[in-house]
Amino acid sequence: MADTLVAGTPVTAAPQVSRSIRLAAHAAALTLVPSGLWRIAIALGWDSGFTDEFLHPGNFPGAGSFYLVGLSLFAEALGLLTLGLIHRWGEELPRSVPALGGRRIPVMVAVIPASLGAALVTLITVTGAFTWNDADNMGAAGSPEGGHYWLMTACYLPLLAWGPLLAVVTVAYYRRRRRGR
Repeated sequence: MADTLVAGTPVTAAPQVSRSIRLAAHAAALTLVPSGLWRIAIALGWDSGFTDEFLHPGNFPGAGSFYLVGLSLFAEALGLLTLGLIHRWGEELPRSVPALGGRRIPVMVAVIPASLGAALVTLITVTGAFTWNDADNMGAAGSPEGGHYWLMTACYLPLLAWGPLLAVVTVAYYRRRRRGR
């Protein structure tokens, strides 16, 4: 059963993955999109309301743009790894991978980093939510105000769901793979 076609190779779904777990995995990857788009808009020169030294609109586009775009792409790549927990390529390396292609991925090789990632992301985002308006965050001089503040908050709010969604998908992956032994 092919879900999508990537570079001519069907990406098959892992067996026995429930619809709710599939939705949770996709939602986890999508939680990073709004904040990534917000950073990319700044990198392209959009005035986000920041007046501090680094994020001042006069600096973009510029050298800092590479950092913002790179951070966005890196974060989304990490989020997309969640999809490996619901697809066959998260259980067995694709045959196209040199030297290792076709080998099964040990359960804990996926579960340990995914669990640590879920815990770390949850800790960071929950701590960030509680300190969002502190003097060294959005309460700092030069931070966005008004509509810019609320737009940035709305773009970062979905990140609170990333860690818990990753945890749910990780537990489901662990249970499915252990049951299939």
